[in-house]
Amino acid sequence: MGNLFDRLVALVALVVLSPVLLVIAACVRLGSRGPVVFRQVRVGQHGRPFEVLKFRTMVVGADRMSANISPDGDPRVTPVGGFLRRWYLDELPQLVNVLRGDMCLVGPRPETPEYVALYTPEERRVLSVRPGLAGPSTLGFMDEASRLAEADDPTTHYRDVLLHERVRLDLQYLERRSLVYDLRLLLRQVLAIVRH
Repeated sequence: MGNLFDRLVALVALVVLSPVLLVIAACVRLGSRGPVVFRQVRVGQHGRPFEVLKFRTMVVGADRMSANISPDGDPRVTPVGGFLRRWYLDELPQLVNVLRGDMCLVGPRPETPEYVALYTPEERRVLSVRPGLAGPSTLGFMDEASRLAEADDPTTHYRDVLLHERVRLDLQYLERRSLVYDLRLLLRQVLAIVRH
């Protein structure tokens, strides 16, 4: 999708969803101590770092307690956070990232620097486009938390297996992306969340 189109959609969505965003922010604030919005450095287009925005779903200091993955049953996730994650509502602040131009509506999911460092030269091709709020790897790995929970060592399983499977899907997207394909992916993502 075009940069201008993505930003326009993000702006309209932020205005329309503003009452919902305010309610979620209040629930996060009342649910546990800490900031409403969680900020994390991710790697964007051409390897440029940016701060991705999410509603906070974990306790304060969660990043210092364990690895940067979250299997089902992760004790760091707050009760409100569990609900937000189940419905993907914690991702809504990334509409601001789209508005800023850091992200687009559809594209490869942005990873943290520690995992981008593990990409092969071929896998680094996903950095040739802006990362997306939704995309093939998001859709294909909606059960990621349960897959991690089933692994003997979730961190190793993500680093050695799931990370590269996700990138493979996003690389396939690079060959097929178009306005029609992006719109189909967005619709499939919304339907999958509702069914999920």
